[in-house]
Amino acid sequence: MTNRTILTASVLTAVALGAIPAGGAFAAEQSAAPVSASVAASGSDLLSGAPWETTGAVDQDGEDVALTDENVANFVGWAYYNTDGTFTMYNLDDTPKMQGDWAVSPDASERTLVAKDDAGEVMFERVVPITELTEDVFTYRVVPDETATDVYYDIIHTPTDHPEPGTTASADEAETDEDAETTAPADADADADGELADTGNAGPVVAVVAGVIALLGGAALIITRKVRRTRTS
Repeated sequence: MTNRTILTASVLTAVALGAIPAGGAFAAEQSAAPVSASVAASGSDLLSGAPWETTGAVDQDGEDVALTDENVANFVGWAYYNTDGTFTMYNLDDTPKMQGDWAVSPDASERTLVAKDDAGEVMFERVVPITELTEDVFTYRVVPDETATDVYYDIIHTPTDHPEPGTTASADEAETDEDAETTAPADADADADGELADTGNAGPVVAVVAGVIALLGGAALIITRKVRRTRTS
């Protein structure tokens, strides 16, 4: 009788202990989340996604045109399309060129500029057809003479990391800010994340361990009673 009781207790203990890895695997499967598909960017998102630099121009025959050519020189520079619908443009020597509001048509076929002076008064409005707009290139078409639409120039822009003129601190200020800045040790965030991860997983583990202890306690009580009965008899 005593051996059978001990065997029963052992089986219960093994089952209880076996629940720990099973529970961990189940938790890992439950925590896995499906990856959602990315949403295609709109024309406005693409245009405001990076600053742009004029890097080329071609005519209606596909021939390269120098950026200093009088037909395209006025369209050359740095362009910054802000997500709030405003824009600023500069010449390649960083001198101010124009500012105002911008928009891209829903089908990304046209770009509209509303140039404004410093007082916010409208100076002119320009609408040009977009011939290409991706993350890597932005090209629009200008027609110098509306009565001769077979003559045109495609102005090509590519993304740039050129900071917007007038918005960056001087080198001395940057160095001062860097010296003054204090940061936590490199592994501080990693340790904090580890602690948070351990804390987040503690609940299920504690519950399983508590169950194991309860089963072991019950098995010990059964063994004790059987032993007493055996001795009494």
